[in-house]
Amino acid sequence: MSWGTELWDQFDNLEKHTQWGIDILEKYIKFVKERTEIELSYAKQLRNLSKKYQPKKNSKEEEEYKYTSCKAFISTLNEMNDYAGQHEVISENMASQIIVDLARYVQELKQERKLNFHDGRKAQQHIESCWKQLESSKRRFERDCKEADRAQQYFEKMDADINVTKADVEKARQQAQIRHQMAEDSKADYSSILQKFNHEQHEYYHTHIPNIFQKIQEMEERRIVRIGDSMKTYAEVDRQVIPIIGKCLDGIVKAAESIDQKNDSQLVIEAYKSGFEPPGDIEFEDYSQPMKRTVSDNSLSNSRGEGKPDLKFGGKSKGKLWPFIKKNKGATPEDFSNLPPEQRRKKLQQKVDELNKEIQKEMDQRDAITKMKDVYLKNPQMGDPASLDHKLAEVSQNIEKLRLETQKFEAWLAEVEGRLPARSEQMRRQSGLYDSQNPPAVNNCAQDRESSPDGSYTEEQSQESEVKVLATDFDDEFDDEEPLPAIGTCKALYTFEGQNEGTISVVEGETLYVIEEDKGDGWTRIRRNEDEEGYVPTSYVEVYLDKNAKGAKTYI
Repeated sequence: MSWGTELWDQFDNLEKHTQWGIDILEKYIKFVKERTEIELSYAKQLRNLSKKYQPKKNSKEEEEYKYTSCKAFISTLNEMNDYAGQHEVISENMASQIIVDLARYVQELKQERKLNFHDGRKAQQHIESCWKQLESSKRRFERDCKEADRAQQYFEKMDADINVTKADVEKARQQAQIRHQMAEDSKADYSSILQKFNHEQHEYYHTHIPNIFQKIQEMEERRIVRIGDSMKTYAEVDRQVIPIIGKCLDGIVKAAESIDQKNDSQLVIEAYKSGFEPPGDIEFEDYSQPMKRTVSDNSLSNSRGEGKPDLKFGGKSKGKLWPFIKKNKGATPEDFSNLPPEQRRKKLQQKVDELNKEIQKEMDQRDAITKMKDVYLKNPQMGDPASLDHKLAEVSQNIEKLRLETQKFEAWLAEVEGRLPARSEQMRRQSGLYDSQNPPAVNNCAQDRESSPDGSYTEEQSQESEVKVLATDFDDEFDDEEPLPAIGTCKALYTFEGQNEGTISVVEGETLYVIEEDKGDGWTRIRRNEDEEGYVPTSYVEVYLDKNAKGAKTYI
């Protein structure tokens, strides 16, 4: 099967076919190029998508990603970023291994095709020139033969005419001989040219054209093989990234399997646990007997502003100000002494960690300046070493200030940690907080039911607004209320700064009177003297109840 023998007379069709083959190759190149653009666009969109859903640094959203499900989501976003990178690899490899290679090959193919068809046209022009030469010789031979016949006929006519002189007859005879000789010469020339043409034609159709068409056939077959190899490369480029894409998908699956719903539930407890115990039973108040009663409050009714005595403007109902109402007394103390021990410890520890990071940052800066100074000392042309002394001294002063600040907070932290009693195993199981990483926390520490971001005690807005309206009446009524009898004594285990409305400050070791025991809300009402009374966290005092006192409860 050879184009030279089978398609010897299809020169024009082969020229069109080979041009079509080049067009197909260029079309495939364009297809791959558009595929690379799609891969780049897809990768860019994936990266933007991953970036869009990444938590913003130093924001509340970042703090929420402590849950395992959110961590798995972050891992998914990171894996999708790597997944996008593989599509960029696909685009780069297709561009370098297919587009660039085929573009160069197309130029070579066009040049080779041009040379082959140039040789074909040259051969065509040669055979056409031989054919024209043959036709010219043939016509000349035909013309000379006719001229010789006419000269012969004229001679014979002159020779038969008796009226013609002998000289005219001789002249006609010589002319006939000349014409006959010319015809013989034309015949010989025609015969020679014909033999030459036949030889050239044989070479053209059996040697030159087959060779040229064979080259064109080989060129076309190489083009077909090349486009097939490019298609294999196209698939192989995709196949090469499949293992890595598989690892990305495996990473997403692994992240999903790492989700621990129990751990997330425990984190919710750690984030929102108030530290209070559920309220106890409400004591029966017998209104049928005329007797002096103390107001019995409980954490449930007062913490939500429900079940309170009727509060009317100008009324004189018996009640107390709830101690959890936030009272604005200026900025938060530097040592966070307004917080319960465990919250205070967390804040102090956080502050110490921040200061240590700042110290490390300043030390790194000092080391860098010192190295730069050494370079200047060794190479004075690079800079003046003395110009860095001021900066070095400034950094050293900053380090010293930060160290003093750290020592101050560490002292407060040590003070708090030294006072925190060890929790029982039961409380460890209940809370699960800081069992392995942090010192034990205070049992029933003084925390509010709803804490504000800074840890201060707050109450719901509805109750706060209500109390603001009735504050004057409550203050007057609280002052006019008859003092409650003492039901025992207590000893302060820790110093407590009573900065909120209804609380009282106590000093460690101080002995005070108990006038109302803990109702389950974590607070005990005490009195120092007739004019000073209020609430303190139950965990801050050791209570000694008088069993004979009215309203006293016995603890087992």
